[in-house]
Amino acid sequence: MLWIVLALLTGATAFSLLFPLARAKASAPDAPADVAFYEAQIAELDRDVERGLISQADADAARAEAGRRLLAAAKSGGGETASSLLARRLAALAALVVVPGVALALYARIGNPDMPDQPLSARLERQSEKLDIGAAVARIEAHLAANPDDGKGYEIVAPVYLRMGRAEDAIRAYDNAIRLLGDSPARRTGLAEARVYAAEGIVTADARKDFEAAASADPKQSVARYYLGLAAEQDGDKKKAVEIWSKLLADAPESSSWAKSLRARIAALDPAAAPSEATTSAPQGDAAAAIAAMPEKDRQQAIRGMIDNLAARLAANGADVEGWLRLVRAYSVMKESDKAREALASARKGLANDADALARINALARELGLEG
Repeated sequence: MLWIVLALLTGATAFSLLFPLARAKASAPDAPADVAFYEAQIAELDRDVERGLISQADADAARAEAGRRLLAAAKSGGGETASSLLARRLAALAALVVVPGVALALYARIGNPDMPDQPLSARLERQSEKLDIGAAVARIEAHLAANPDDGKGYEIVAPVYLRMGRAEDAIRAYDNAIRLLGDSPARRTGLAEARVYAAEGIVTADARKDFEAAASADPKQSVARYYLGLAAEQDGDKKKAVEIWSKLLADAPESSSWAKSLRARIAALDPAAAPSEATTSAPQGDAAAAIAAMPEKDRQQAIRGMIDNLAARLAANGADVEGWLRLVRAYSVMKESDKAREALASARKGLANDADALARINALARELGLEG
C-alpha cells in the first residue's frame, strides 16, 4: 500500500513539471497565419503605390515595418531552435528520471524499506494496551446501564472500583452481584472489604458480619480471617486478635508473601506469642534430608531438639492448634504416650474457647488411641 502511494505522489510531481513544457508549444500553429497576413500587407502597399493612393516614401516606411513584423512571425513559426529543444528534453528527463531517483535514494537511506507490514492483530493489541482503565470502566458502566441484570458485569467491575478508590461504587456493585448471582465467600469478602475501605480502614459492624459469614462458609478464607483479627485488635481484644492471626499463620502456605508481615503484627501485640519462622513448619528440603542422613544417635537428638522447641513455644502460646497437633503426633511417633497425653491436656486447656480446634484435638486423640 505504501509503494502505491509513493508512486502516485511521484507521478503527480512529474506531471506538474511536464505540463508547463507541454503548454509552451501550443501557440505554434498560429505562426503560419501571421506570416501570410504580413506578406499580404506588403503586396497591398505595392498596389496602393501603383494606384497613387500613397506616396513612395510612406509606402517604403510601411513596407519596412511590415517586413520587420514578417521576419518576426517567420522566426516564431519556423519551429524550435536546437538549444530550446535540448532544454525541453533535459527538463523532461529530469522530471521523469532524476526526481523519482532522488526520492527513492532518500527513502532507501532514511526510510526502512525492509520493514514488514504490522499485522492487524498486533495493531489492535497495541491499541488495547493503551486503553485507559477509566475508558474501560466507562464501557462496562454503559453496558450495565443497558443490561442491569448482568451480575457477571457487576462482579467484574466491583474490584476495579475498589482499586480506583471508589469504595461506595464497589459496595453497590458487590451488592448487585450477590443479588443476581447468589452469595459466595469470595463475593461476601469483597463486599466486606469495600465497607472497610469506605470506612477508612475501620471494620464496621456490617463488615464484620460479612467477614464472619464468609469465614463460616469457607474456613480457609484467609482475607476474611485477617480482617476478623483486625476487628478484634480495633476492639482492644489483643488476645483474640493474636489467636485469630496465629491460626491464620499456621494455615498459611510456605510461599505466602503475607506470612512475614502477619508474624510481625502478632509480635507487636504479644512478643511472647510470636512464632518464629523456624518453628512454624516441619523441616523441609535440604534440612529434612540432612537430618535423615545423620547417624541414628544424632538424628534422634536433632528430632528431640525440634520437639522440645515446639513444646516450649506452645507453653508460651497455647492458642496454636496446628502446633498442638504436630506435638501430639511427634510424641506418639516417639512412643512417648504419657507426654502425648500431657500435650493433649495442655492443648484442651489452651483451646478451651475454640470449639473447632477442640474437635480437631479430640479427633486426633481418638485416631492415635490416646483417650484411654
